[in-house]
Amino acid sequence: MKNSTWRRFLRGASLQRDFDELRDLAIRYVKEETIKPLKDLGRFMVWGALGSVFVGFGAVLLLLGSLRYLQWQFPVLDGSLSWLPYVIVAVLALVVMALTAWRVVSGTAKRRLKVSK
Repeated sequence: MKNSTWRRFLRGASLQRDFDELRDLAIRYVKEETIKPLKDLGRFMVWGALGSVFVGFGAVLLLLGSLRYLQWQFPVLDGSLSWLPYVIVAVLALVVMALTAWRVVSGTAKRRLKVSK
């Protein structure tokens, strides 16, 4: 009985049909495993870049707002000390950049690496 099943399967088979099925399978595989992940990665990168631009713009506005707040709230910083609010805001900006760089460098990849060991 097993022999007749295989013969029936092979009797209707043609080499051209097998090549067509193989080509269709390869095309579907390439689309599913390369093109779709690349599209998803592109979408992720576009939204990430757009979010980074907005966060950067917001950080600049917050730094400018803190500068204006220091200049307005502390009139003692007028005159010969008028440079001090700028230094304070520059140091604040450096601290924010350092914290951001530290979080990027010690991201989730290192934590996952430590857990898997």
